[in-house]
Amino acid sequence: MNQTTASPLQLTERSAILDSLRGFALLGVLLDNLFGFTGWGFLTLQQKEALPTWPVDGILGFAELSFVHGKFYSIFSLLFGIGFSVILLRNEQCGINPLKIFYRRLLLLAIIGAGHLLFIWEGDILLLYGIVGMLLPIFRNCRDRTILIWAIALILSPILIDVLRVIFQFSPGSVFYEQAVLIDVKNNFPKDSNSISQYIYSSTDSWVRWRKWMEPGFFYRYADLLNSNRIPKVLGMFLFGFYAGRKLMYINLKDHATLFKKLREWGLIIGIPTGIATAFFDIDEKSVPKVEGLIDTVLYALSVVPLCLAYVSAICLQWIKKEGNTKWKLLAPVGRMALTNYLMQSIIGIILYYGIGFGLGGDIGPSIYFPIGICVYILQIVYSTWWMKHFNYGPFEWIWRMLTYGKLLTIKNQKIKQLP
Repeated sequence: MNQTTASPLQLTERSAILDSLRGFALLGVLLDNLFGFTGWGFLTLQQKEALPTWPVDGILGFAELSFVHGKFYSIFSLLFGIGFSVILLRNEQCGINPLKIFYRRLLLLAIIGAGHLLFIWEGDILLLYGIVGMLLPIFRNCRDRTILIWAIALILSPILIDVLRVIFQFSPGSVFYEQAVLIDVKNNFPKDSNSISQYIYSSTDSWVRWRKWMEPGFFYRYADLLNSNRIPKVLGMFLFGFYAGRKLMYINLKDHATLFKKLREWGLIIGIPTGIATAFFDIDEKSVPKVEGLIDTVLYALSVVPLCLAYVSAICLQWIKKEGNTKWKLLAPVGRMALTNYLMQSIIGIILYYGIGFGLGGDIGPSIYFPIGICVYILQIVYSTWWMKHFNYGPFEWIWRMLTYGKLLTIKNQKIKQLP
C-alpha cells in the first residue's frame, strides 16, 4: 500500500463475520440491560413474586443470568481487541504510526461514553472501554504466548482480588459509593426499597426525579465496576481479541475450524454448568467481602468467558459450513452501526420504561420486557438494513470517524463487497 495518511477502514475491507458478531452481541446487551431499564433489578424477591407473571419471570430471569449476563459484553470486548489489531496492522502497513489514530479514536469514544453516562443512562460501558483501551498498546510488541498468558491471568485475577477483599475487608469502589450516597442524601432520595424500585418510573415530577436519579449515576456505576473487577476482565478480553486479530482468524476462518470446535465444545461443557450455578448462588445475595461471595466470583470467572467463546465459535463454524451464506449475515447491518444502535437502545429503553416517557417499568418482569426487547431489536435490524443501503456509516459512526481522521467522509452509499 502506498497510502501516506491515515484513513478509516474502507467499506471493501470490512469483515462481514465481525459485523454479524457485533450485531449478535447487541441483542444480548439489550436483553441484559433491560434488567436495569425496566427496574426488574431493583425489585426485592417478594416484589417479584407478587407480580402476576411469576413464576415465568423467575425462570426467564434465571436463564438470563445463566446464559446472557456478562457473556455478550465479553463478545464486544473481544471484538474491540480485534479492532485494535486491525488499526495497528493496517496503519503500520501504510507506514503510519497507528497509536496517534488509536488514542484519538479512544479519546472520542470516552467522550461519547461520558456523555451517554452523564446525560442518558448510568449503565454506560463506552467510557470504560475508552479508558481501559488505552492500556492495549503496552502489549503491541509482546509475543503471542505472552498475550495469552496475560489475558488468562487478567480474566482469573478477580478471584485473587476478592480473596484479598475478604481477608482485609475493603471495597475498591467505596470512595465512589460514598460520594453517590452523599448526593442522594442532599437530594432527599428515598431509602426504602419499595420507593427506590418505583422512583424513576413514576410520572409524578418525572423530570425532577430524573435529575435526582442521574446526578449520582456516575459514582454508583464506577463503584459497581470497581467492586465487580470489571477492569481486568475487560482488558483480558481485549487481549484475547488482539491475539485473534493478530492471527487474522476472522479472515481465515477455515484455517481455525479445529480451534473453533474445541472452543465451542469446552466452552459449553464448562460454561453451562458454571453459568447455571452462578445464577443459583446469585439468588442468596451474599457477595464479597462476605466469604460466601467468593463462590460467585469463582463461578462467574469460569462461566462468562467460556460461554462467550463458545457462542462466537458456534457462529464461526456455522459461517464456515455455509461458506458465508448464512442467516447470521442479517445481523451485519446492525453491527456495522453498532455505536448508533447501542446508544439508540438506551434512548428507546428510557422512553419506554422511565416516567419521563411511557413509564412502563417498575412492575414488569422478563416475560413482558423480553418480548418487547426482541421487538425493539427486530426494529433495529430493519432500520439498520435500510440505513446501510443508503449510507456508508451509521450517524454516530460517521461523526466518530470524521473526528478521528480529521477529514470529511462521504456518507452516500456505495455498492460494496464485504470480506468473508
